[in-house]
Amino acid sequence: MAGAQPTPAEEAREAAVEAALGALGLDAKTRLLAGQDMWTLPALPEIGLASLVMSDGPIGVRGVRWTADDPSVALPSPTALAAAWDPELARRAGVLLAQEARRKGVHVLLAPTVNLHRSPLGGRHFECYSEDPCLTGVIGAGYVTGVQSGGVGTTVKHFVANDAETERFTVDNLVSARALRELYLAPFEAIVANARPWGVMTAYNAVNGTTMTEHHHLVEEVLRGEWGFDGVNVSDWTAARDTVGAVRGGLDIAMPGPRTVYGPALARAVRDGEVEEALVDAAVRRVLRLAARVGVLAGAEPAVPEPPAPVDGEALAREIARRSFVLVRNERAALPLKPHGTVALIGAAARDARVLGGGSATVFPARVVSPLDGLTAALPEGTLRYAVGADPATELAVAGRGFRLRAVCRDADGTVIGTRSAPNGLVQWMGSDLPGGVTHDTLHTVELTGTFTPRATGPHTFGIKGLGVFTLTVDGTTYYDGVQRPGKDDPFEAFFGAPVPHARTELTAGEPVEVSLVHTVRLPDDLAMTVVTFALAHAEPRRDPDELIAEAAEAARNADTAVVVVATTERVESEGFDRTDLRLPGRQDDLVRAVAAANPDTVVVVNSGSPVELPWREEVAAVLLGWFPGQEGGAALADVLTGAHEPGGRLPTTWGSLADAPVTRVVPAGGELPYTEDVFIGYRAWEKAGRTPSYPFGHGLGYTDWAYESLVVDGGTARVRVRNTGERAGREVVQVYVAPAGPGPERPARRLAGFAPVEAGPGESVEVGVELPARAFEVWDETTGRWECVKGSYEITAARSIADHRLTAPINV
Repeated sequence: MAGAQPTPAEEAREAAVEAALGALGLDAKTRLLAGQDMWTLPALPEIGLASLVMSDGPIGVRGVRWTADDPSVALPSPTALAAAWDPELARRAGVLLAQEARRKGVHVLLAPTVNLHRSPLGGRHFECYSEDPCLTGVIGAGYVTGVQSGGVGTTVKHFVANDAETERFTVDNLVSARALRELYLAPFEAIVANARPWGVMTAYNAVNGTTMTEHHHLVEEVLRGEWGFDGVNVSDWTAARDTVGAVRGGLDIAMPGPRTVYGPALARAVRDGEVEEALVDAAVRRVLRLAARVGVLAGAEPAVPEPPAPVDGEALAREIARRSFVLVRNERAALPLKPHGTVALIGAAARDARVLGGGSATVFPARVVSPLDGLTAALPEGTLRYAVGADPATELAVAGRGFRLRAVCRDADGTVIGTRSAPNGLVQWMGSDLPGGVTHDTLHTVELTGTFTPRATGPHTFGIKGLGVFTLTVDGTTYYDGVQRPGKDDPFEAFFGAPVPHARTELTAGEPVEVSLVHTVRLPDDLAMTVVTFALAHAEPRRDPDELIAEAAEAARNADTAVVVVATTERVESEGFDRTDLRLPGRQDDLVRAVAAANPDTVVVVNSGSPVELPWREEVAAVLLGWFPGQEGGAALADVLTGAHEPGGRLPTTWGSLADAPVTRVVPAGGELPYTEDVFIGYRAWEKAGRTPSYPFGHGLGYTDWAYESLVVDGGTARVRVRNTGERAGREVVQVYVAPAGPGPERPARRLAGFAPVEAGPGESVEVGVELPARAFEVWDETTGRWECVKGSYEITAARSIADHRLTAPINV
């Protein structure tokens, strides 16, 4: 893949980079390749280089502090963004995130995640886009283009085959060259070609025997050599393991610091003759190029001298959410809701909204609109009744609602050396992010202290999330004073482990009590990351589940429409672990069945980042999928339920039962996970197995109807004309699939070649052109090591989903 000719501005930046590189000695160069702390690279004043700052994404920019004191806009999940099937919307999301990054002093966003939904059990799929490489590549390219148009770098991750979380630090994924090229590398290749990202992040896992931070073939020969990628390669946090292997494998930045395999260790390897200094120079050149692009290298004009016009974050978050909702069932014209009808809103998930997935993608929005908030604001007064019904949370959650807490730091003598607010009951201080006046050398204990005001009377449960020595006191009584040990040998156990209950006490609604959780800080000497992290956890009194469900059914029986909101939790979908089933937690399935039996006009809103089983789906009138819809999700949901806006989404991944899913293995054996399904994942695997999912890839209903009138293949373009045959304006996603008609290599029955969203008013028709890329007719030949066009007959299909074919046209290639 040939690179584009450099512009005069790019040539000038390269000249500034070379001048800066020439002024650096070996020690300075190797220091620049190692993180100085959790999120930054060191400044080098001698060449006019400021410190380069990175931050987690991909739905918001958290910045260098993990705290609700520094709020961020929280967009819908990446799966939601893909469900909108609109690269322009993804670009606009990227522009907003660049704006957020600049506001927080961040130069590089650690996003997007473009790994594939290989198995529905993947625990982090909410952070990825889709099961399909074409859709993933198009949405990812839009996102990268948007972020970088705002002068902020991206790191497309996790390169490559980081498709599950089990043993993610050590697993060796065994993937055929063909599957790598046709599936897992394909989104990265498309984004490099169409968006020119300024960075990639290499993954923890190994591929075919070589850990990705040392994978010379995939990084140097494929990513840089074949594709022409000229950006930086940063390790996932703590992924770099070997100094010589990493630099020879093409890794530029080892994060986090200050203890990495680079810095002094790399300088020593050069002086000992183990590493050529030219390899160090190449890595430093790429880091300086990134610094120049984002505007922190003196003498180099940034790639974007003037940022784009400001974006309204709340408005865009709301638009993305309603455009991403996928209506998969709508019988009895249950949606939109009837004007002036009464509504029973049911489910703890409707009151306590979950807007994002767990793990490093976490951000803290300044406000969250729950479904209850959104519908209360949208419906006429007196028409909405709420019932809890069932709670998805079966474990303790980090303290939040009702708590007023601060963190008090003391030295070994008990003297207060610093304080910081902790509004969400979580301490997560990474690297140098400590309260003013506090250092790791002087910090002995951290106390979360303040008050809790219950909203319910009864037995409240308190617990601890974290590892080490703790003392928990509630209302003057000490309930725990001991050591909480890890449940497994995982360096991230403190981040992702479940809270442990330690106290149960009767409290009265509205009456505040004093709470205190003291943690004795003991940081091991061999820690790669210096992190102080723990949390106070809590659960409200549990009422009898059958009683709650009966109350919900009664509320449904007395309403025109029942809307049940069900959800997963952070203990179901999160970074750090995979799922073992696809069931909704708690008694939520029982709740839906009881409500549906009481009211035939039952609408179920499913808030999960990836597929869950819906065993009652044929018993309810409508099913709407919500994908962790971000901070404005409740307002967007009200927009869609009332009919103010149409649900605009289509499925970016197949939904079905775990028993029927063709690809389910995510647990390695002996450290290895063979991808035995080869190129057959997602809809490709479902079709090969001859199985029918609950809802197929690409499926989604709206509030109008569409007729597909014509399909003409003109050269490399499929031209499709569709007409809105309904009574209101609407949006359609025209999907074009390619199916080989004749014999050839074992290939999927069909594959997505391209798509285009269109809009039309009632009775209007519109024509759209969808490019048929040459790659849609090619396979990776493992014998020759290159792409080969498979000549023969093909069917081009214009469709509403992989299973809903509207028009076909034969072609010969």
